Amino acid sequence: MLESSVFIHKNAIVEPGAQIGARTRVWAFAHILPGAIIGEDCNICDHVFIENDVVIGDRVTIKCGVQVWDGVSIESDVFVGPNVTFTNDPFPRSKNRPAKFTPTLIRKSASIGANATILPGIVIGSHAMVGAGAVVTRDIPPNAIVVGNPARITGYVSTTYKQSLTKHEKSEDPHALSVRNARFIHLPLIVDLRGSLTFGEFSQHLPFYPRRFFVILDVPSAEVRGEHAHKEQEQFLVCLRGSCSVVLDDGHQRDEIILNQSNVGLFIPPMIWATQYKYSSDAVLLVLASDIYDASDYIRDYDEFLELAG
Repeated sequence: MLESSVFIHKNAIVEPGAQIGARTRVWAFAHILPGAIIGEDCNICDHVFIENDVVIGDRVTIKCGVQVWDGVSIESDVFVGPNVTFTNDPFPRSKNRPAKFTPTLIRKSASIGANATILPGIVIGSHAMVGAGAVVTRDIPPNAIVVGNPARITGYVSTTYKQSLTKHEKSEDPHALSVRNARFIHLPLIVDLRGSLTFGEFSQHLPFYPRRFFVILDVPSAEVRGEHAHKEQEQFLVCLRGSCSVVLDDGHQRDEIILNQSNVGLFIPPMIWATQYKYSSDAVLLVLASDIYDASDYIRDYDEFLELAG
C-alpha cells in the first residue's frame, strides 16, 4: 500500500504489499520487499535493500548501500549512515535458514555512522551515537557515544544531541551543574608533613544520614556501572583514589562530572539517572546511601524513568 505522496524513483523496485508512508522518498536502485513497513517522511537512498520482516518508523534516513534484513526494527528519527551492516543470524550457515531471525532494535533518534556493523540481537538506545566503523557487539544505553571494535562507550551526548557533554573537571563553582538539585560537596582537607586527611560530619557536610555504604573498585576501564535512578534514596559519591566520570540526567538536563579529588563529593538526589564510567585502573569510589538496599526503589529502564520524571 503506497500513499499518493510517496516518491519512487523509476529505477527503484518496490514489491506489491510493501507499506510506505506519506512523503517518503525511495531513490534509484533501492529494493523493498513485500512485507516491509516504512513510515512517513523517510529517505531511502540509492542501493538500499529492505527485507520483509522489517519495521521502520517516521523521518528515518537510510543512506546508500545499506541492507536492512528480516528482524530489524528502526524507530522514528533514526539516521543510518552509508554502508552500515545489519546482521540477523549469530551462526549463519548457507542453506540453513533459522525458523526466526534474531531481532535487532534501533531506538528513536539514534544515529549510526558509516560502515558500522551491528551484530544480531542488539538494542541501540534512544539518541545514542555509533561512530563510523564501530562494531557493536552488545546493547548501547540511551545517549551513549560508542566507537571502536568492539564498540566501547567514550562519552554521552548533550541534551541538544548535537555534541558530546561538556565535562566538569573542576568543582569550585557551586552552580556548575544544571541537573536539578545535584551538587558538589567540599569536605575539609588537612595536609601536613605526615600526609593528608579528609573527613565529613553528617550534620554539617552531608544532606542526609547514611544507612548504607558500598565501595566500587577494580573496575575495568571500559566498563559502565550504575545506569539507574532511585525513587526515594539519596546518594553521596566520593572518589577516594584515582578518577571516574559520572553522568547525571534529570530527564531535561544532563551533566558529566569527573570525580578525581578525595575531598570533593557529589550529591545525587532522588529521581536522577546516574551512570559511572571511565574508571581509572586505581579508582576507589565510595558511595553513601540514605537507606538500606531496596530493589523496588530502583528504576532500571530509561524510558520508565523519563515517564516518571515527566
